[in-house]
Amino acid sequence: MGNDGTVGHDDTAGSTTSAQHSQVTSNVEVASDVVMGLLGAADANLRALESTLAADIHVRGTKITLRGEPADVASAERVLEELVSMVSRGTPVTPDTVRRSVGMLTDGSGESPAEVLSLDIISRRGKTIRPKTLNQKRYVDAIDTHTIVFGMGPAGTGKTYLAMAKAVQALQAKKVNRIILTRPAVEAGENLGFLPGTLHEKIDPYLRPLHDALHDMMDPEAIPKLMEAGVIEVAPLAYMRGRTLNDAFIILDEAQNTTGEQMKMFLTRLGFGSKIVVTGDITQVDLPGGAESGLSAASRILAGIDDIHFSMLTSADVVRHRLVADIVDAYVRSDEAARFEAGGNRAARRASGRGHR
Repeated sequence: MGNDGTVGHDDTAGSTTSAQHSQVTSNVEVASDVVMGLLGAADANLRALESTLAADIHVRGTKITLRGEPADVASAERVLEELVSMVSRGTPVTPDTVRRSVGMLTDGSGESPAEVLSLDIISRRGKTIRPKTLNQKRYVDAIDTHTIVFGMGPAGTGKTYLAMAKAVQALQAKKVNRIILTRPAVEAGENLGFLPGTLHEKIDPYLRPLHDALHDMMDPEAIPKLMEAGVIEVAPLAYMRGRTLNDAFIILDEAQNTTGEQMKMFLTRLGFGSKIVVTGDITQVDLPGGAESGLSAASRILAGIDDIHFSMLTSADVVRHRLVADIVDAYVRSDEAARFEAGGNRAARRASGRGHR
């Protein structure tokens, strides 16, 4: 790569026989101050490239040689250009980054991995929070452009974490005067009186994940002062009733465990200058008696309303251990199989009933 930030190529055609397609070779020069970040510690990124790219890849010094079918080499060149751009911007490149970049370039979205994965939300003590998938980037962009955003998807997709990061960013930029974090306590019933201990002790286990996320994003010593001053409020959903929330960034977490009435109550707390993000996983509903989740109801009732956006995240957006995505997919397949079997059993019973008439 030259000083102008471009990647240099030297393409030469390979030999062709009746038994094999024509192949090409491309030599890519990478700047010496970029190559280490590109290849990764102990060449971990290089191994990820070798396992995900169809073209053969060889590295000697700052020269990367690609060989294979023309389309495969062109695809590999594009991946390298994107990764080089990330390193040049100061975005750490890991094997996971490599895999996600390759996936993004082959899914037909037309998005640039460097643009998606280099979007900084907030930084603290050398740690920068940024989207790690295209859907996460779209979710973050939706929070910027809409007043109410629903982030829906399985565990580990960053729904709450990214919303918290956007809330802290908005507070630091003085776009809002306070952050309000809430979630239904003790599943949906909020029967706090039946738990032992003080009110704080009763609600703490249900609000602890929100506290933990805050500590990742802000100076831990400052958080108690901000909470005492009312700049940050963490409270059960029941505490929202009867209020109008102005100039605030409000996050409702675990929203799948709200009833329809609770969801309506919460959304109508919206005041002037405020933004609401609602997060939840409709496959993890703990409501008793098979009641419909307020999150599911909202997605049906509010669809199509201007300035309300629904962001859907999937197992492909899981950013925890890679097994988490496999676990999510396995449960989805199991649920689908169970529904299919239940439908078949109902059909068989109906057919049997007709036969006895």
